[in-house]
Amino acid sequence: MAFVLTMGDVSRFQRGKQVASYLGLIPREYSSGGHRRYGSISKPGNRFMRMLLVEAAQGAVRCDPGMRSEYLHRCHRKAKGVAKVAAARKLAIRLYWMLRTNTGYPEVVRVESSSRCRWLSATADRPKG
Repeated sequence: MAFVLTMGDVSRFQRGKQVASYLGLIPREYSSGGHRRYGSISKPGNRFMRMLLVEAAQGAVRCDPGMRSEYLHRCHRKAKGVAKVAAARKLAIRLYWMLRTNTGYPEVVRVESSSRCRWLSATADRPKG
C-alpha cells in the first residue's frame, strides 16, 4: 500500500531504473574521463519508503529462492547493507512492473527470468487501462 501511495501513477515511469532512481536506490556516480566510481546510494526519495522496501526485501530473500541466491552471491563480494539495498531495488522494480502490467508477483518473477523481448511483447499485448 505504501508503495502505491508513494509512487502514484506508475505510467509516468518508462523503466524500472527510473523508479529506483526516484526512490533513491541507485548508487551515486563520480565520473571523470573514462573512469567511473560509484559511491553510496543517492537518497533523493522518501526515506520511509526505502526503509520499508529494505524490510520487505529481507522477507522476499527468505521466501524467493532466486532472490536469495542473488543476495547470498552479493554478500560474498560486498557488505550486507549493499546486498540488502540491491534486493530492495530489485523488489521495487518488480512492484513497479506488477502495477504497470496488473499482474501478480509469481508472473512477474517468471517473465523476468525469461528473455526481455518476451517481456516487452507481453506488456505490449495487454490492453491499456
